[in-house]
Amino acid sequence: MNKEQNKETNKRFETRAIRTQTARSQHREHSTPIFATSSFVYEDVEQMQAYFGGELKGNIYSRFSNPSVKEFEDKIASLENCERAMATASGMAAVFASFLAFLKAGDHLIASRAVFGSTFQVIAQTLPKYGIEYTFVDPLQPETWEAAIRPNTKMLYLETPSNPGLAVVDLEWAGAFCKAHQLLFNVDNCFATPYLQNPADFGADIVSHSATKFIDGQGRVLGGVVAGKHDIVEQVFLFIRRTGGSLSPFNAWVLSKSLETLAVRMDRHCSNALALAESLDGHSKILRINYPFLPSHPQHEIAKRQMRQGGGVITFELEGGVQAGVQFLDRLKMISLTANLGDSRSIASHPASTTHLRVPQEERLLIGITEGLIRISCGLEHIDDIREDILNALDF
Repeated sequence: MNKEQNKETNKRFETRAIRTQTARSQHREHSTPIFATSSFVYEDVEQMQAYFGGELKGNIYSRFSNPSVKEFEDKIASLENCERAMATASGMAAVFASFLAFLKAGDHLIASRAVFGSTFQVIAQTLPKYGIEYTFVDPLQPETWEAAIRPNTKMLYLETPSNPGLAVVDLEWAGAFCKAHQLLFNVDNCFATPYLQNPADFGADIVSHSATKFIDGQGRVLGGVVAGKHDIVEQVFLFIRRTGGSLSPFNAWVLSKSLETLAVRMDRHCSNALALAESLDGHSKILRINYPFLPSHPQHEIAKRQMRQGGGVITFELEGGVQAGVQFLDRLKMISLTANLGDSRSIASHPASTTHLRVPQEERLLIGITEGLIRISCGLEHIDDIREDILNALDF
């Protein structure tokens, strides 16, 4: 950690997000520039050999490390209360690395079945090609996880809140479960962001993010990151270094800048989401609404214990199934129809036909993804305009 960073290690979240930065160059720039280079030069062969041999620490090649990427990684590590972080080319690259850096043929993974559609496919279709076994468990019945334990079980993986059902897993309970069974505890913290929740505080060994979502916050770039203790992240670093899923310097620069406004953006995302959830609760066209900080949410008390606010996403099930969902989405005037989330613009999507289309229907239903489920990522627009667009679209 450089001098700039050392001054800020004991500061509060917002200050660390802004003031953790790469050491200034001889040009004395205030804002960190983009280090758009693929490689780095050496004074002589002896120095080059020392860097490659590990006697000297520093940048060798941007697939390994880069000052722009390092700044983003250092910020995430600080904000997640972790020792180190490794950035990746996308959120799914981070998820995949969090598995393959630690699991090998013959190992067994326990995973919550309430996960992102692509993550479900990686677990159910890709990992078995490497000889890695898996068992999906119900995130809302953690007392049943004991039955999934095998002699070769190595890791527990979960999302909380989950995408898109917003199931909330008790991180304290899960951390104790993993410690008791000597399992690596792997948490996708994408929906909460480091501002709302820090899984490492509850014993998580591995914390991953799709930085494409709320961390970027404006739908501009792809990125991912894995955080944890130094020796844990070293394994991820070696995996990414060998396989090439590295984050580009430009994207890292964008994401590092985005972290400077994460706190103020998440405050607005959360206040808009809560206000919208409260407005829609009890609407005649809506069978149920999910938002962690609504008292009606089944895990409301757990969410209040481990999250600072309820997040920027709500979901609701429309009466009338897929036909009602299509009618609603087609009637929206302002809110965007896209598969992304965490944008400054509010977004609506239909998980059963988009993000979770390739998850078997029986699995979708087990985690509440019905044909009428709608996911809303609340943006930063005025809440009255978001609410008006949704209420008008519900008038069919």
